[in-house]
Amino acid sequence: MSASNFSTPSTDPSKTDLILVVEDEPTIAEAVRSRLQSEGFQVEVATDGPSAVEMCTNLAPSLMVLDLNLPGFDGLEVCRRVHQYRRVPVIMLTARDDETDMLVGLGMGADDYLTKPFSPRELMARVKAVLRRSESAGTAGPTLKFGAIEIDPTTRRVTENGAELHLTPTEFDLLRALSEAGGAVLSREQLLAMVWGYRDGSGVRTVDSHIRSVRAKLNSQVIRTVHGVGYALDPDAGQAEQATEGASTDEALDTDGPES
Repeated sequence: MSASNFSTPSTDPSKTDLILVVEDEPTIAEAVRSRLQSEGFQVEVATDGPSAVEMCTNLAPSLMVLDLNLPGFDGLEVCRRVHQYRRVPVIMLTARDDETDMLVGLGMGADDYLTKPFSPRELMARVKAVLRRSESAGTAGPTLKFGAIEIDPTTRRVTENGAELHLTPTEFDLLRALSEAGGAVLSREQLLAMVWGYRDGSGVRTVDSHIRSVRAKLNSQVIRTVHGVGYALDPDAGQAEQATEGASTDEALDTDGPES
């Protein structure tokens, strides 16, 4: 093998957490199992899609480390079937450095992803960060409003113009961090520390992929890219789009043409 949710916890997640590793390559599966067990986690391994769904149903793991390419059916289908009945945090593994695969995985409910080959240190950082976010879900706080977007930290619900958006826990935390910044620009490194709980320059692509995934779920383009720096929320974006749509509607209704 080659986040803190806005405040850094003083301790790691409980070492009694059960992690389900879904990987059909024996060498990688054993390396991941060994590293997780050395950190005190309980570990079970599944080697194909059907057994992954069955074991997840029976064992109720705290997290899945899920390979994308599996026999039986792939990791995306595992994610879809598991999330039909239970929300399980997922770190997806892929052998292809293809952003399309990453975005599809995030859209199916994965919380994070790693591209093979990856280091044991990077794997553990992401496992602990995802577990911390999962365990601190539902932290009370004031409702945040930014343009048409409303974020409720207690229920972890996000609405846009009153319609609920279905975000993964990581996407929620990312949007919340940007909203709490009040329009100020946050660098990719800052977002890595605030949302994922670690500072590692190699993880900036994770931020970019999650930003694209959140944008795809929003109707208004309120997330602004500051090239060479990072991201910020633009409170005027939604209003500008509504004004443009309103002008277009008025023009469409004005079919009589100029008076003679």
